[in-house]
Amino acid sequence: MAKRQDYDLPFLLQYENVAWYEKGQVRILDRRIYPTEITFVTCQSYQEVAQAITDMVTQSAGPYTAAGMGMALAGYECQGLPQDEQVVFLTKAAYEIAHARPTTANRMGAITENCLQVAKAAIAKGEDTIEAMFQETLASLERRYATMATVGDNLLKHIPNGSRVLTQCFGETIVGMLLRGAQEQGKELELYCAETRPYLQGARLTASCCQEMGFKTTLLTDNMVGYAMEHHHIDIYTSAADTIACDGYIANKIGTKQMALLAMHYGIPYFVTGIPDQDKAKGSEIVIEERDPQQVLEFRGIQIALEGVEAIYPSFDITPPHLISGIVTDKGTYSAYDVASYFLSNTQQFY
Repeated sequence: MAKRQDYDLPFLLQYENVAWYEKGQVRILDRRIYPTEITFVTCQSYQEVAQAITDMVTQSAGPYTAAGMGMALAGYECQGLPQDEQVVFLTKAAYEIAHARPTTANRMGAITENCLQVAKAAIAKGEDTIEAMFQETLASLERRYATMATVGDNLLKHIPNGSRVLTQCFGETIVGMLLRGAQEQGKELELYCAETRPYLQGARLTASCCQEMGFKTTLLTDNMVGYAMEHHHIDIYTSAADTIACDGYIANKIGTKQMALLAMHYGIPYFVTGIPDQDKAKGSEIVIEERDPQQVLEFRGIQIALEGVEAIYPSFDITPPHLISGIVTDKGTYSAYDVASYFLSNTQQFY
């Protein structure tokens, strides 16, 4: 049996620990409370999977895996229906799961649509739709992990041995691939992780992965980034992106833009990692998700402001191309202004 693409990666990035379908239910690691608690949320319906995605049970690229596993669960739910009704049920499930979070609906939609197509083929042949969609989700994981391993190797070309690397939020697979690639190349890196309020993905997820893999890891509150750049000699700033538009604008976790502004001020290169989104021609087409501001007014259920204080919670911001040193893909590094040329050569299926 071939080695799976999640080999030697930390706990968070093992396939079964992201989201997993088995015996009529989907199990999703609750990243909202990891690493202080390791708890899995069990979903008995595809609607519960969609709600878990909306509720941020899983974050970063975790929803992509949950989306595919949710489609397998939808197949389980409708398996006794006539064939045409199964197609209707699965089409509805594909749409609802894909739109659980608006900013990444295009990427999740690619996964649910792939599952829907293999399910339709299985129905036409009288085969098991559940297994077909489960295997398609595993294949999607393998594709994404393998592609991001190449992206990680390309990113490492910009990171000399001994570098101090600043991260934002949790880039999911690229975090593991950057670290695994550095180990395989014998590079020593120091990671500085911005905590990423209000869900603290940088603290709970990125820093945990870095520490688990044996790298020196330093946690920063979000308002320490400028100080760290000035006094701790940060060499490079890198983040993933939830959307990479063809005009070079990228959407990523809120705070990414202000860190890019600071990096430009201090002359620190900022490299974005990911695969461009061909269906997003311009940054102006990106929909920014506005979440419940109550999540800013509390921390793990504890109120941190007086009643009557208001808050805002845009989940993402958009960074313009002039703040980006390069967009690192599986094909190499592109100028943000030229990222649309990524699609001029043959492009392998990613999702």
